[in-house]
Amino acid sequence: MRGNSDNVLSRRDLLYRTSGGAALAGSGLLAAAAPSAGPAATQEPPAAFQAGWATVSITPDKPVQLAGQFHERVSKERTLYPCLATALALEGVDDAGNPAQAILIACDLVNVGRKYVEDIRARVARELPDFDPARLSVNATHTHTGPTLTPGTYKEPDPGVMGPLEYAPFFCDRAVQAAVQAWKARRPAALSHALGHAAVGFNRIATYADGSARMYGNSNQPDFAGLEGPNDHGLELLFLWDRQERLSGIAINIACPAQVVEGQSYLSADFWGPVREDVKRLYGEGVSVYPMISAAGDQSPRDLVRRGRGEPNMRAEAGLREMARRIVNGVRYAHDAAQSKRSENPVFRHRVQRLELPRRQVTDQEAAQARKELDRLTASGNVQPGSQDAAMLRRARDVLGRHETQSAASTYAMDLHVLRLGDTVIATNPFELYIEYGARIKARSRAAQTLLVQLADDRGRYLPTRRAVAGGAYGSRIEDNVVGPPGGDVLAEKTIAALNGLWD
Repeated sequence: MRGNSDNVLSRRDLLYRTSGGAALAGSGLLAAAAPSAGPAATQEPPAAFQAGWATVSITPDKPVQLAGQFHERVSKERTLYPCLATALALEGVDDAGNPAQAILIACDLVNVGRKYVEDIRARVARELPDFDPARLSVNATHTHTGPTLTPGTYKEPDPGVMGPLEYAPFFCDRAVQAAVQAWKARRPAALSHALGHAAVGFNRIATYADGSARMYGNSNQPDFAGLEGPNDHGLELLFLWDRQERLSGIAINIACPAQVVEGQSYLSADFWGPVREDVKRLYGEGVSVYPMISAAGDQSPRDLVRRGRGEPNMRAEAGLREMARRIVNGVRYAHDAAQSKRSENPVFRHRVQRLELPRRQVTDQEAAQARKELDRLTASGNVQPGSQDAAMLRRARDVLGRHETQSAASTYAMDLHVLRLGDTVIATNPFELYIEYGARIKARSRAAQTLLVQLADDRGRYLPTRRAVAGGAYGSRIEDNVVGPPGGDVLAEKTIAALNGLWD
């Protein structure tokens, strides 16, 4: 396969890396990866570009701990919109006739850690011997009303409540199911791209005359100086069609996490729920929606300038439906243009690189502040498990632990997937990536359309800009970052080079 260069992960690399370590704690359902595996058999180029879809529920049938807030929340009986995993399988050839393939899985979760992704890849490798598991990528929509996969975030779950150790095998089973079903559903397909617009994401950091910054800070005060960064209301759309010219699915890429109802205690896919419903109503029950969150680490579905004037409450269900309406209106606007430029045999390339980004180092001053915070929180001896104070205590201990061990781990490893589909490119990253980095990449990309996908293949935390670090708002602090602005610069440059290299 073209593109298997020194920095590209092969099937053998993937299986070696996951063997023996892919079994999940507390999971009787997930087996470890095979201890060894040879390279994939020589792959014959497909007769034509092919695509397959599958969607499965990742919504448990019992109360579950929810991700996304410092304090513990448990889902009640109500599910507003089910959390789903949608898989898109792609197979085709590049301009030299070399075969290419991908399975992308989008999940209504706040994030998906690396060990779960590697487990899914290893199990898919056993189920699909003709698929290279290194070409599988998992991204999250960042809903704050989905189950948590991260042990230790909250207290041990109460009896009858599903915690992350119980939820993880359920989720991974369903994700593997989606991947396998999508791959087996491959059929000759066509694709087209289009650009719409939807005012969904807004910068959520207010800045003030003294140089300080606050997430969701008050903009209606005399010293308000403006927002810390830009917005991106572009709606990057990739339409997939069957050979009868019927729409089979849409990849919708927008720079805003799915967190309108982020503080509620029920399960919900947030605005992606009504988006799916409306797309099916407009184009047919069989049409799939693949959600992608572009660089949006400093964005939210709330306009700090207008402060809710003239629109529904963007923390309530009415706001959720309004955001879905804006997205679907953008899709409708772009749909007609997309119909007229279908490509049945687009150039398809998919490369995967392992990047080593410099970690953000904990300074002595930051460690001292963390020690002060730890002492404050532990002074009373009454920190309640599952409370916000318990989360603050965990964050302080994490900073102190990093300060002690950081000399032994100076880089953060991540997988960068870059795909070319005709004139469209896709690039992944594991961060909540501040929008400035996304703007750099999109502006310098050679492609007619560039889709960035954050929170892919790991939970890399926030990656802020230098201006954000100076302001000190949530998202830019040492507790919030594994990688800082220097690593963001490296990520942007490496991504631009990898994307533009898809034309070499």
